[in-house]
Amino acid sequence: MHSVDPTPVLIKRLPGNEDLPLPAYATEGAAGMDVVAAEDVDLAPGARHAVATGLAVAIPAGYEIQVRPRSGLAFKYGVTVANAPGTIDSDYRGELKVILINLGAEAFEVRRGDRVAQLVLAPVTRGSWLEVEELDVTARGEGGFGSTGGLAALRG
Repeated sequence: MHSVDPTPVLIKRLPGNEDLPLPAYATEGAAGMDVVAAEDVDLAPGARHAVATGLAVAIPAGYEIQVRPRSGLAFKYGVTVANAPGTIDSDYRGELKVILINLGAEAFEVRRGDRVAQLVLAPVTRGSWLEVEELDVTARGEGGFGSTGGLAALRG
């Protein structure tokens, strides 16, 4: 059981999509709500498409919705969210779309009503820049892009 009361998010079904379910949690412990396609799309290998959901949302200020891949689609078919995680900002009012990409070797059919992604409502922390002449020194320093070790280091 969740210990925090849900945060309400205004949602609007766009015309012609009254038959589709609203995004919903599949299990009590799920972090993301499954969202379904509002259109049929055939994704060739390597192709991408902004799949319509037939929904628009008004996210509360101080929050975003992250659009994340469904693990089953990624593992079984190589279909994922191209900009994972995608971000829907609180001031966006257009149709929610999911940018799917087929990284698999076979064509993939998306059919209206298929679950295509997960939506995670998340708080946003806004930053501000404080320009300085020097940064503090750390053990890592300027090392990046695998400088702390790769898979071989983990296999020990």
